Order: sequence, then structure tokens, then C-alpha cells
Amino acid sequence: MVETVRGAIAPEALGQVLMHEHLFVLSPEFVENYPEHEGFREEEHVPEAIRRLKELKAAGIDTIVDPTVIGLGRYIPRVQRVAAEVEVNIVVATGLYTYNDVPHYLHFRGPGTMLQGEDPLVGMFVGDIRDGIAGTGVKAGLLKCATDEPGVTPGVERVLRAVAKAHLETGTPIMTHTHAVSRRGLEQQAIFAEEGVDLSRVLIGHSGDSTDLGYLTELADRGSILGMDRFGLDLLLPFEERVNTVAAMCERGYAGSMVLSHDASCYIDWLPADQLPVLTPNWHYLHITRDVLPALRERGVSETDITTMLVDVPRRFLG
Repeated sequence: MVETVRGAIAPEALGQVLMHEHLFVLSPEFVENYPEHEGFREEEHVPEAIRRLKELKAAGIDTIVDPTVIGLGRYIPRVQRVAAEVEVNIVVATGLYTYNDVPHYLHFRGPGTMLQGEDPLVGMFVGDIRDGIAGTGVKAGLLKCATDEPGVTPGVERVLRAVAKAHLETGTPIMTHTHAVSRRGLEQQAIFAEEGVDLSRVLIGHSGDSTDLGYLTELADRGSILGMDRFGLDLLLPFEERVNTVAAMCERGYAGSMVLSHDASCYIDWLPADQLPVLTPNWHYLHITRDVLPALRERGVSETDITTMLVDVPRRFLG
């Protein structure tokens, strides 16, 4: 079974899946203390998210995976409000998102700190998976961690190893954020392998930011799934190059090692809201169905391969 915000469902019920999307990416301390800046408004942006997911369902997508964890403003009651009004399944995550240090809450707790002891992150992650998140009853369906351009800093390594331990205890799959240009996925795989993780249970996120077929095939040959999951972020890599990379990997026989998504959101406060449509006009939930799939078909990607990336691989991974 696969845990969703509305409860567990059979893998077969997932349908077509976008494997990396967010509803709300927020900086809670800024939202609470400086509401005049950006101005996230629950009464406005929750209904907008509901509208956009209904639109996505009408386009043929049945499930999204939302890897919003600590560090990205996860707040499950808000996600529940959206899930109650839409037919799209929403899978949520547990984990911690940092490129450098762990939050101060953890500086004195856990191995290598003043108080030593077991890492509380492992228990937190396992609790989110087995018992549910913050008393909501919503259980996490996957684990999330990140490595960006700074590499495997001590804080990042601590999170990676805690995620690996929680995975080994629960069997829950792992999704990562990476800086693909600096090939960070290989470092993640090395740490997970040291911890005893089966790399086929790991999705190396943002692999689609790279056109390096050697790097991508190396990750896939070690067993991991490639997140071709930032379609629409043309500032980081143009549309044509993203499409051509997926088509080339399919031609090499790697459709079964890829998933598709946007890494888009209904609201993100990392950039000024009025600038997003200008900077990233294609960065939205419908770009794949409207633009990417037709372009892949034009490049000879078969319907079988498209179904593999949107249905079969997500089902296998999440199940």
C-alpha cells in the first residue's frame, strides 16, 4: 500500500504520477513575523491550490508526490484542506532539507554533539512514517534529503545517514535533492550504500538538470531512479535540452529508470511572486502534459516509455 494524505491506497490506484511537486514552499518564521512581505494568505492560496489540482486532474494526472519537509515549510493541516477538495492523490514526505548545517534544535542532540546519544532525526522520521505527522494521522510515504553545491557537509551527511537508517527500519523509499552539475548524486549513492540501502529504493532528484549521459547512466546502472523533475525551470536548463536528454536516455533503454515532474508549487516565497511568471513562465503543473509529452513523442519516445515513466516506475518506487 501507498500512504497518501487521505489514507493508504493500492499502488495500482496511483494512476499517472508527477513524482516531485510542491503545494506550498514557505519560510514560516518570515510568514509569521513579516506577513506584509510576499503576503502568503491562507484564504487566498489554499483555494488557488485546490483549483490548480482540479485542473491537473482534468489533464490526466492522478497523483502528485509532495516532498515538502522540515526546511521547506511543511504544514500538513494545510495540505489536508487541499486534499479534501480534490481527486488527486497527494503523497507527503518526512525528512530534512538543508544544504549545509542542521537546524540549531539539533546542534546539541545526537552523535558528535555535546549531549551525544542516538540521532533524534531517525526517531522523528520513523514516527512520521509509522504513526503519522504531528497528530494529523497523515503518514509519510517517502523520505527526503538534500545535497547541493556545497557537497556532503557534516550536517548534510548527518541527514543522509539518518534518512538511510529510517529507510532500513521502515522500508520507506528515499527521494533526494541534488546539484546535478556537480554530480552530487554519486556521493549520495555512496553514503546510502555504506549504510546498507538498496539503491533501487532511491530516487536521485533533479538529475534532469544535467545533460551528462555518462553521469545519468552511471546513477541508473547502480540501480537508482533518475528524477527528470524540473521541467519548466528553463533558467537552469533549457526546455530543448531537458527533452533531448530524456529522449536520449529512452533510446538507450533507460525509461524504466526515470520519472517526470516539474518541482513546481502553488506558492513559493523564495522568489518575489510577481517575478515568477516572468522568470519561469513554463514552471507550472501542466507543462509536462501540454508541452513535454508532445515534444517527447516528436523525438520518437514511445507511448510505452511514457507510460513507464509516468505510471510504472512511480508505482514500483512508491509501492
